[in-house]
Amino acid sequence: MKDYQVGSRSEYRRSQVKKKTYKAKRKKNNSSKFLKTLLIVLLSLVVVGLVWAAKLVSKTASVIDNSYSPISTRTNLNQHIDPINDPISILLMGVDNDDDRGLESTRTDSMILLTMSPEKEIINMVSIPRDTYTYIEVPNYYQGYEKINSAYAQGESYAKSEGKNVESESAEAALDAVEYLFNTTINYYITVDFNAFESVVDAFGGVEVEVPYDIKEQNAKGEVVVELKKGKQRLNGEEALAFARTRKKDNDIERGNRQQEVLMSLINQAMNVGSISKLESVLKAMDGHFWTNLDRSTILKVGESGLTTKYKINQNKLSWMSFNYYGASYVGLHEDSIAYVSHKINSLLGKEPEDERDAPDYEFETNGFVSPRTYPQDGMAMPD
Repeated sequence: MKDYQVGSRSEYRRSQVKKKTYKAKRKKNNSSKFLKTLLIVLLSLVVVGLVWAAKLVSKTASVIDNSYSPISTRTNLNQHIDPINDPISILLMGVDNDDDRGLESTRTDSMILLTMSPEKEIINMVSIPRDTYTYIEVPNYYQGYEKINSAYAQGESYAKSEGKNVESESAEAALDAVEYLFNTTINYYITVDFNAFESVVDAFGGVEVEVPYDIKEQNAKGEVVVELKKGKQRLNGEEALAFARTRKKDNDIERGNRQQEVLMSLINQAMNVGSISKLESVLKAMDGHFWTNLDRSTILKVGESGLTTKYKINQNKLSWMSFNYYGASYVGLHEDSIAYVSHKINSLLGKEPEDERDAPDYEFETNGFVSPRTYPQDGMAMPD
């Protein structure tokens, strides 16, 4: 079976790709290819550890309050949720822009959707390829098909043009795009920039991962070359960044899997009470570098849930193909793969019943047909 199959026009015909009404300008910068934004995993650790941070309560409160950027359309959705007892979903986003780089638009360099069910004691986690071709809409501003990592940029541009809050509008556009892709509802978001990555990883004493092959990458500033040998080992912040960002021998999907591996390693460390002594350093590194619609009370409840529930963490992986469209490289997701991941999300949220796909011995295998929602229907796309 090939890694892609595109059905006939009669079978997969959908409405034509809508003409773009806006395209964010973006400066060229090779470093944008680096996965500096694995920082999203670090905020998860802060969330888990906050419940233990009584002695740092004033510092913790300040950091959380500085990061709070609510989304008005999500307020009613979330007002009756108790994260200690109710299932929730959180979109973790890493962005590739900051004051030093000064890009004209900000895109998400990584996206991980977490779904948590305290009742079932399960956390499902899926990485979304940043080059996924999908529908994006910002009401009264933009509608069209683009890479999913540009949704954040469209929301950012809208916010700037209307004088609205940049962090919340950008996040909402990204949330809407992911909700459309998986036909689900997302409660919360956490956005992190790359500045604090290395220092936070170092604060937790590094991460233990399985390096799949020898890696040679420049560090974040392009100053030195980081060399890693194949095998299981503990990486410091600089090395973890090289491990997370490389894709010279594979692709965005495998890079996303490495993100999840680092996330799981760090969560396990954060669950250890011995890590709490390191929290002050973590908070210092994160201050001013993340934004979320989780308020202080909700974060503490999520932290309490993480510490009092023996969660099993499941990694869901999307099946995909790649294609070229008007000179740009995109990812198309297999239709049954989207359906499978969507089911795992929605069944955990209680939005649909469990079925045979939830059996312990079930193994997903794609039929290889690409979803027309993630593949252009105008005949101009060329599978790689």
